[in-house]
Amino acid sequence: MAGQLKEVRNRIKSVQSTQQITKAMKMVSAVKLRRAQDAIIQMRPYAQKLQAMLSNIVSNSEGGSGMILATERPVEKVLLIVITSDRGLCGAFNSNLIKLAKATVAEKYAEQHKKGNITVWNIGKKGYAHFTRLNYRADASFKDIFHKLTFENVQKAAQAAMKAFEEKHFDVVEIVYSQFKNAATQRFEVERFLPIPKMPNQPAGKQEKKAMKADFIYDPSKEQLIAEMMPKILNTQLYKAVLDSNASEHGARMTAMDKASENANEMLRSLKISYNRARQAAITTELTEIVSGAAALQG
Repeated sequence: MAGQLKEVRNRIKSVQSTQQITKAMKMVSAVKLRRAQDAIIQMRPYAQKLQAMLSNIVSNSEGGSGMILATERPVEKVLLIVITSDRGLCGAFNSNLIKLAKATVAEKYAEQHKKGNITVWNIGKKGYAHFTRLNYRADASFKDIFHKLTFENVQKAAQAAMKAFEEKHFDVVEIVYSQFKNAATQRFEVERFLPIPKMPNQPAGKQEKKAMKADFIYDPSKEQLIAEMMPKILNTQLYKAVLDSNASEHGARMTAMDKASENANEMLRSLKISYNRARQAAITTELTEIVSGAAALQG
């Protein structure tokens, strides 16, 4: 009985220690989330407007030398830029991103995958470790971006992708990332990076809006503006995706640690009940032994 009590006490101490860690991690993630959330909230409207503008220009252009990054061609070689985290303990965050990337390959690029024409650029160590284990063509050039998350570091990845697309190493580039909604909600997305997507067709009966979308005055020339704007807007698009995933990671970790702390409380409550029952049983046994001994002496 004494051994059972000691075992329960040790388990209680262990759960209490774990709970202290989860509470500390939740507080740290909450602080990081506030910073990451401020960054993406400030960036998102700017990035979305630039992306819409670029899609609009591409939709109304007749092609030309400045439109290489918007050129559609038969898809033979595919690049996926998968943005995961460097660390775990954030619930199903990384596994959901990896599942989405694999589902995208299975649904859209199964033939290319059979030919070995799928390349994965990983931003974040978790994705790199997973795709390396599965023998994907995984590139580690940009997996450490979260060590120092700056626009300049993300820009290097965007420029490398643009250069590879221009040189026809890849025919399509997709970004797999988590769009931040709030601390408890993330939406996992696959977003076309290259070729630059055109604006979707307007529904019938909205001809006026369709006509308005080409209403631009270019100064300097359209070609010069496109050559300058395209790379900068694409850099911003990838940076937004990275900021989204960064905020999503901290939100997912904060939520996971909060749930872990609640589970620890439930476990502690159950263990304390077990401990009190075992202690009560031990006391009852001792009293029974004492009474029995006293009765034997009297007899």
